[in-house]
Order: sequence, then C-alpha cells, then structure tokens
Amino acid sequence: MAEARPKIAVLDDYQGAALRMADWSRLDGRADVTVFHDHLADFEPLVARLAPFDALCVMRERTPMSRALIERLPRLKLIASTGPRNASIDLQAAADHGVGVVHTGYKSEPTVELTWALILAGARHLVAESASVRGGGWQVGVGDDMGGATLGLLGLGNVGARVAKVGLAFGMKVIAWSQNLTDEKAAAQGATRVSKEELFGQADVLSVHLVLSGRTRGLVGAGELALMKPTARLNTSRGPIVDEAALIAALREGRIAGAAIDVFDQEPLPADHPYRSLPKLLATPHIGYVSRDLYRTFYGDTVAQLLRWLDAGAGRPTAST
Repeated sequence: MAEARPKIAVLDDYQGAALRMADWSRLDGRADVTVFHDHLADFEPLVARLAPFDALCVMRERTPMSRALIERLPRLKLIASTGPRNASIDLQAAADHGVGVVHTGYKSEPTVELTWALILAGARHLVAESASVRGGGWQVGVGDDMGGATLGLLGLGNVGARVAKVGLAFGMKVIAWSQNLTDEKAAAQGATRVSKEELFGQADVLSVHLVLSGRTRGLVGAGELALMKPTARLNTSRGPIVDEAALIAALREGRIAGAAIDVFDQEPLPADHPYRSLPKLLATPHIGYVSRDLYRTFYGDTVAQLLRWLDAGAGRPTAST
C-alpha cells in the first residue's frame, strides 16, 4: 500500500502568475499541485473539478467557499485564502466539516494606488482621449482639476486614510463620514467629519472605502446619489455597497458626471451587463490587489501555509494502492 501525496488546487489564476510569484518547488515530492487558470461559475462542474483535492488555494473572493460547496467535497481538509480575511468562505461550514482555513499577509498600498488611478483617469477622460488618438483623432474633452476640489470619503480607515493623504497633497479639501467616525479621528487624517448627507452633497469626488458587511451593503442608494452634484464623480472598490440599479440609472440619466468601479455584485461581470457599455463608467476587473509585490506576498505566504499544514501531518490522505 503506497501512500498517495496530497492533492492541492490553485484556483482562478487568471494571469498564470501563481507559479511565478513563489517558490512552489518547496512542495516537490510532498504534494501534487494543479493550477486552474479559468473560473468555473456553474456549481456542478465546480464540484466535479474540486472533488479530488485535499487543499484549495483561493484568490480572494473569486470562487466562494459556500456551505453547499464544502459539503460536496469530502476530501477537503484545508482552504488557503489570500488576504487576512475572506467573507466568501463559510467559516462555520468549514469548522463543521473539519476543514482548516488559513490566510496570508496583505498591504493596502496597491488599492490606494488604483483608487487614484481611477479617480484621475475619470477626471481627465483618459480612456476616451487614448481611444481618440488610437482612432486617428485628437482632443475630445476638458478634464476636471483636483486642486481646490472636495474629496469625500465614505470610510476613513486603513485605505481611506491613505487616499486622504494623496488628496491633501493635490490641494483638495477632504471630508469624510462613516458610522463610527469621530471628529478627532477625522482631524488626525487631515479631514473634516460631516454628515452622510453633507458628504454626498458637497463632494466633487466621492470615494467609497468601507468593508462590505450587512450594514454597509446597499448603503449608497438612489437617495444618496440624488444628493450628488451633476459634476461629481463616484469611485468605489466595493460594488455591493452601492445599489447597482440606482447607479446605472444615475449614469444613464446624466445625474452625475461619472463613476469608476473595480468590484461588482457578480464576478466575473456577465458579458451583457450594462457596466460593460455605459459611456460614463470606467470599470476595471477587480484589480485593486493585483500587483506584483502583493501577489508575491499572497502566493509566498500560501506556500508557507501549505508547508506548515504538511509538516503537521494534516495533509496526509487516505492510503491507496
């Protein structure tokens, strides 16, 4: 009777980057690693794909680890997730079925950098201007200035505070609101705490930086969008915090100048989704964390977690011939 090696699956490696970003050779001879570059959304094909594996390496929320899925994977012993938390993993279901869940390190700088890339790209119409040059044309619009404008931050935590610093460097007035924000905490970041209504009414650029939770889901709806100036722009890294239908209507009716979104209610975004074609929307495919150094952290820490799991003997599968 020969003992089979544990089988490890790396999911949703869209860019084919996983094996290049860490030293997976440390697992040679101890486990068999399979990398999947595509995303499976259909449940039954996903179950069939994952059933042979003892450990799953998931990239953030790309493939949710629901109770229904975990219950269909009797071999599963470990879920290794990138990032310090992953709301798409049913932790209670994992515990109920004896599945360990481990996480990796994280840093927020890539998200802050993308936030400003989106804000500036929208304000200066970079996509349209670049498309004009490629099509043989020249200037097509007039951009908006950041200096002297008001930056509104819905959330002034780890990411929001860093976004505020860049806004201040541009010479912007920074205002902020969240459920737990105090005057003192806002002032420490160079911001002024205002009411939620004042935030939406005064901001020239409104950027959302809250953690998605039961109390923040749908927090920005038609009422909040109606308060915004017609010249204002919305930027969000958490799609479900903003009511999708309300934002689509506001953009179609020209009630705000534009929006930029990096995270969506459903991912990957359906091919026929309005967000793919709205002219005043700049949409990116959840790339806030997709940077070389952060990927090195994600996959390097994942390999380290897998080694700890193997060293503990938890990855030992059932013996087979």
